[in-house]
Amino acid sequence: MRGCVRNSKALSPAMFPRLLFDVHRWGSLMGRRGLASVGEPHPTPLPSQARVVICGGGIVGSSVAYHLAKLGWKDVVLLEQGRLGAGTTRLCAGIVSTAKHIPIESKMADYSNTLYQQLEQETGVKTGYVKTGSLCLAQNQDRFISLKRLASRLNFFSPVVNKWNLFIPDAVLEHTYLLIRFHTWVLGIRCDVITPKQVAELHPLVNIHDLVGAVHVPGDAVVSPPDVNHALVVAAAKNGVQIHEHTSVNHVMVQKGHVTGVETDRGKIDCDYFVNCAGQWAYELSLSSEEPVSVPVHACEHFYLLTKPLEQPLQPHTPVVMDLDGRIYVRAWQGGVLSGGFEKNPKPIFTEGRSQLEIQGMQEDWDHFEPMLSALLRRMPSLDSCEIHQLVNWPESFTPDMRCIMGETQTVHGYFVLGGMNSSGLSFAGGGGRYLAEWMTHGYPSENVWPLDVKRFGTLQSSRTFLRHRVMEVMPLLYELKVPRWDFQTGRQLRTSPLYDRLDTQGARWMEKHGFERAKYFVPPGKDLLALDQSKTFYKPDWFDIVGAEVKCCKEAVCVVDMSSFTKFELSSSGDQALELLQRLCANDLDVPVGHIVHTGMLNQRGGYENDCSVVRLSKNRFFIISPTDQQVHCWSWIKQHMPSDSHLQLEDVTWKYTALNVIGPRAMDVLSELSYVPLTPDHFPSLFCKEMSVGYANGIRVMSMTHTGEPGFMLYIPIEYALHVYNEVMSVGQKYGIRNSGYYALRSLRIEKFFAFWGQDLDAFTTPLECGREFRVKFDKGTEFIGREALLQQRQAGVRRRFIMFLLEDHNTELDLWPWWGEPIYRNEELVGVTSSSAYSYTLERHVCLGFVKPPQTDPGTPTVVTADFINRGEYEVEIGGHRYPAKAKLYPFSSLFAQQRRRKDDMELSSFQGK
Repeated sequence: MRGCVRNSKALSPAMFPRLLFDVHRWGSLMGRRGLASVGEPHPTPLPSQARVVICGGGIVGSSVAYHLAKLGWKDVVLLEQGRLGAGTTRLCAGIVSTAKHIPIESKMADYSNTLYQQLEQETGVKTGYVKTGSLCLAQNQDRFISLKRLASRLNFFSPVVNKWNLFIPDAVLEHTYLLIRFHTWVLGIRCDVITPKQVAELHPLVNIHDLVGAVHVPGDAVVSPPDVNHALVVAAAKNGVQIHEHTSVNHVMVQKGHVTGVETDRGKIDCDYFVNCAGQWAYELSLSSEEPVSVPVHACEHFYLLTKPLEQPLQPHTPVVMDLDGRIYVRAWQGGVLSGGFEKNPKPIFTEGRSQLEIQGMQEDWDHFEPMLSALLRRMPSLDSCEIHQLVNWPESFTPDMRCIMGETQTVHGYFVLGGMNSSGLSFAGGGGRYLAEWMTHGYPSENVWPLDVKRFGTLQSSRTFLRHRVMEVMPLLYELKVPRWDFQTGRQLRTSPLYDRLDTQGARWMEKHGFERAKYFVPPGKDLLALDQSKTFYKPDWFDIVGAEVKCCKEAVCVVDMSSFTKFELSSSGDQALELLQRLCANDLDVPVGHIVHTGMLNQRGGYENDCSVVRLSKNRFFIISPTDQQVHCWSWIKQHMPSDSHLQLEDVTWKYTALNVIGPRAMDVLSELSYVPLTPDHFPSLFCKEMSVGYANGIRVMSMTHTGEPGFMLYIPIEYALHVYNEVMSVGQKYGIRNSGYYALRSLRIEKFFAFWGQDLDAFTTPLECGREFRVKFDKGTEFIGREALLQQRQAGVRRRFIMFLLEDHNTELDLWPWWGEPIYRNEELVGVTSSSAYSYTLERHVCLGFVKPPQTDPGTPTVVTADFINRGEYEVEIGGHRYPAKAKLYPFSSLFAQQRRRKDDMELSSFQGK
């Protein structure tokens, strides 16, 4: 490439005439709308009070302001420390891509695409919107498989419909439909699997010699990000939003856990809500409130190249190219190209803070960009003779798990966040702004956004050192091959059980959940450990036989699983306050005798699951609550949100106080009986019962007659100081019963073949107990008006319109065919009716089991169809895996007769076969 000089001038806005809006025109428009003009820093004083203050005038903050105004909010103030859209938005690559591996992100991007397309008509502001389509290229079969799986899922996701049946408030429906008035009632995002030859027909510059295939998303687009920002702000101002530039937020004021106002460099504004859309400054701003909140984002340098027009200028509608294996993206720009990427050796910056001067002064780094430049020339060799215009270097914010952050913070009510876009801010800003505005208005968004909820993180992920190391891994992963069940390698061993070292020496292979190390499986002596650790495949995994042996032992002997990561709370009171609170929060009846265990959901007003938990009544006014690992922050927040201001009611997080061992299998009773000298037969220790007893020398062990898989066994909640002793005793006594360690992969197989739904995978805030076959856990007549009761009564009367189903794959070769993992489309009689939420190989049934929701096809959103047992049972089903459909047998209930047969233990069983030898 000509013009690739190392001493090029530093980045200047004058070099981007089409990427930047006309400052004078922009200032004039703002003046007419009552906005602070660029030419005059502070033409109008700040208001003394507002309903909400939004910090950040980039495309994300502008989108929030726009959508709040559309939902009828008044007294909205948008503050920007510099000029509107002059931060990351100004130098965004301008690509709107909907091909995302997480469904909610695809929905956000699809909405953004449609919003940006109609903004010109709404505001009269040119946004540079061009529908180009995009090409995602595959250089090898694994990448092609990944793209075909993505294409299958993109072709099916539900538009915003009345998924809550009859019990959405009319006002909510009105606003929801207002926001999607331009959406057509179709399923999915069109995504076509194409050949290399078709790639060449769509893009004149792409070298296809090493490609095996690609996917084409015709609806993707490019825009001018500052002009989209301009349009959003003009529309927001037209609807009453006050916008002030050159105004910095110094401090967020909090009283009694609620936002009360903000301190700026121009004075104070009293407000009820605050939205942190500060982008690069979100982390620092989160620490500036009187009660700091956690917004775990960290910046890395991000580079892209601009060329001058080619000899044969590239047309604006030329498809965007994403060469994932080459780690680059390319789009047309002013007759030339704009190309950036995500290198393997990113450069984290501003770990010790940042300043506007530092960001403006970021320099080119041609040595660092060289691998991406080489990849660009390999993919488009004809660019070798083009002339370079500029190498842009600008910071981008990344999160610990590659997903953006949104929602209300745990510790401060009224403090909302939208940020950490992982270099997809343009794609996510429209949908993210909409969902956050709905959340603030109605208390919940119109879609399940749990994968993006700020409460998925705790303060443990906010360490500067953790963030710096993790984003160095996250940025390259954006274009890495997405294989099932991969694990982050950085920021590990942050939270460990007291048994970690002991289990590690016995072959444990680890995964991380909410910062907690959990064993996946245990590698027997003699296995190739390196191969197991590095295996990446969409087919039968290397650990297949290992997990199968653990499942067999769980069913026929006894296994020990360390489940210490599960969230554990204790709720107590001096009177009946604890029971009264739980009766209101839980759908099941918690007024049970002391020692009884109740499985229950904590529901929202729509009847959806906010938490799925087990509750033990330890005494009359004391309860032990067990929830999934990643529910630690969310569940705490939900309970605290509904707790009265009562000094007699106490909630304590005791996760760290107890090590949890799941002793599972038909010989579990024999092992514990020897250690405790207490009869543990069903007559003396009935199912779903808890006793505090001694195990070995240790006293005060909470022994519960339950497992989380449906197999016989017990849960032991052990004070951490006794953990090693109890584990050693259990393993020692259990030797003669064939005891072995087991991991979470075995548990996953067991729970899925039992048709057990799991929160965060199968259950969410939009799933009701009636839809997933758990009506038996709802006690409508318990005498307490629990949250969600009225919604469930209406749904029971009207009938459910989607249903949780179990599918057994048929004609599927476990050895040779692609495996299902989650997100596979479900077909009934050739019609698309659902998607899988989780799946696993059943070693009992010797085939794959998929779980997922089925909903009848609906052409008219005004007349939803009720799902009946007859509808389920009379259909012919298929599950699509990577473009190939496999017949599947649908069941509303688990195959209990087969399980009972497999559980029978013969008297002459040889225990030695279960010792892992």
